[in-house]
Amino acid sequence: MKRIALLVTGIIFTIMTSCNQKQNVDFIVINATVYTVDDSFSKVESFAVKNGKILETGTSKEIIGKYASEKTIDAKGKYIYPGFNDAHCHFNGYGINLMQYADLRGTKSPDEIYEILKEHHKQFGGEWVLGRSWDQNDWENKTFPDKSKLDEIFPDTPVYLIRVDGHAGWCNSKALEIAEVTSKSKVQGGEVVIKNGEPTGILIDNAESLVMRHIPDITKGQQRKGLLAAQKNCFAVGLTSVTDCGVSKSTITMMEEMQQSNELKMRINAMLNPSEENFETFVKNGPRKSDRLVINTIKIYADGALGSRGALMLEDYSDDPGNKGLQIADQEYYDKVCKLAYENNYIVATHCIGDGGNRLMLDTYGKYLEGKNDRRWRIEHSQIIHPEDFDKYGKYSIVPSIQATHCTSDMPWAEERVGAERIKGAYSYQTLLLQNGWLPNGTDFPVENIEPIFTFYSSVFRTDHNGWPEGGWRIEEGLTREQTLRSMTIWAAKSSFEENEKGSIEPGKFADFIILDTDLMHANPQEVLNTKIESTWINGEKVFEM
Repeated sequence: MKRIALLVTGIIFTIMTSCNQKQNVDFIVINATVYTVDDSFSKVESFAVKNGKILETGTSKEIIGKYASEKTIDAKGKYIYPGFNDAHCHFNGYGINLMQYADLRGTKSPDEIYEILKEHHKQFGGEWVLGRSWDQNDWENKTFPDKSKLDEIFPDTPVYLIRVDGHAGWCNSKALEIAEVTSKSKVQGGEVVIKNGEPTGILIDNAESLVMRHIPDITKGQQRKGLLAAQKNCFAVGLTSVTDCGVSKSTITMMEEMQQSNELKMRINAMLNPSEENFETFVKNGPRKSDRLVINTIKIYADGALGSRGALMLEDYSDDPGNKGLQIADQEYYDKVCKLAYENNYIVATHCIGDGGNRLMLDTYGKYLEGKNDRRWRIEHSQIIHPEDFDKYGKYSIVPSIQATHCTSDMPWAEERVGAERIKGAYSYQTLLLQNGWLPNGTDFPVENIEPIFTFYSSVFRTDHNGWPEGGWRIEEGLTREQTLRSMTIWAAKSSFEENEKGSIEPGKFADFIILDTDLMHANPQEVLNTKIESTWINGEKVFEM
C-alpha cells in the first residue's frame, strides 16, 4: 500500500509540475491596449513573442500564466498597434534627397527659395545646385517661376529644383545649356515651357529627363548612407514596412546586401522601374519574396500631376482652357507592360491622377484581367475618377492605392483646376472602398511628409492641421478610424500579398509593432497630431525609442 501511495503521489506531482511549467519566450508585453487589427478588430492586453514572431495574444493574466521570460515589458496602459506600412512612397529617393537636395518644402515665395539655395550651396558646394519640394500653389503669385533670378545668382553653376510632386522641374540657363534644351526641344509625355520664344526653365513630366540625366549620380557610399538615414527617420515615425515605388536593379542589389548584413532592417516592397534590365532580371523569373524584401510589381505612369496641370483629363482644365494634361506613353507601351506582367504573375501599379489617366488604365487593365480575380493590380493615387468609371475597380478587382495627405494638400486649389462638377469624383475614398472592400494608404514621401500619423489625420478628419475647413472637406468621402488603421497596416500588407506575414498582431505573424501614447481610435484631432511614437519594433527587436 505504501508503494502504491508513493506511486500515486509521484504521478500527481508530475502532473502538477507539468501543468505549472511555462513556455520560455523572448519577451512578454503586458498591461497594454493592443489593437490587433485582426478580422474582428479585437483588442487584447498582452502578447508573447518568440523568434521574432507573435506567439499568442490575450489578457495579461493569461499570457503571464502560460509563458515565462527574463524580459517583461509593462506598457502601463499605453497603446500598441501593428507597425505602420506606407503603401506608396519613394524610400530610396528620400534617402538620396537627404544626401543631395536642399529642402524647399513649405516655402512661401521664390525669394525664400533663393536664400535657401545660396546657403545650401555655400555649405555643401557641388557641381550642381539641387533642391526639392517647391510648390507655386503656396505662393502669393501662383504662376510658375522662371530662370531669370536663378541665372543671376548662379550664372555658371547648373541649378535643378524638383517640384513637390516630382512632375515638374525648375532650372537655370546653365542647366538648359548643358542639356542642350532649346525652344525646339520636344519630348513625348512632357513639355518644355516656352515664353517669348525661349525656355522659361520649367520642364514638365517627361521633359524633366532632358536635364536630370545630366545630374551626376550619387555615389554608392552616399546612397547607402541615404538608405540608413531614411530608415532611421521612418522608424522614428512608426514605419516598419514601406513600398518603394520605382527602383532599379542596382538599388535592389544594394538593399539585399544591406538586409543580409542586418544594416537595413526595414521591410520593403520594391516596385520595379519598367526597364529592360528589370524585366530580364526579375519579371521574367517570376515574383520574389523574403522576410524583408518583396519583388512582385512593375511601376509605370499614365499621366502627370494635378498641381503642374500634367494630369490627363477627359476635358480641358477649368483654369487652363485648351490643356487636358499629358499622357506619358502610348497605348502600345501600356499593353506591352501589362501583357508581360500578366504572363509572369506580376502586379502592375500605375500612377493615375486625372480622370483621363484613370480611365486609360482601368480600361487597359480590364483587357487583361477580364473579370474578378486576385491579381491585385493597382491604380496609384486614383485621384480623380469619372462617375462612370468607379465600378471598373470592382468589376476587375483593381486596387485603388490612395495617399490621404494628397487630399488635404490639394483641397485649397483642386476645385479651381477641375471645376465644381468633376471635383465630386476626386479623393473619393469611401466610394473607392465600396468597390472591393479594402484599399491601401500611404504618404508618397518625399512628395508629402513621411509621418503616417498625418495620413491617419487626413483620412479621418480631412482638414489641414489648423482645422480648416471646419467639419472636413468632402467629409462624406473620409474614412472611419478603423478603416484608416486597416489601410495603413493589414490592407497595405495585402496589397503586396503579405497579409499572412504582417499587418496585424496575431499568432504566427512578425512581431512588428509600435507603442504610442495616444488612443487613435478615440483621440480628438489635436491629440492625434500630438501623438508620440514611444517605440518601434521589427521582428521583436526595438529599432527606435523616443
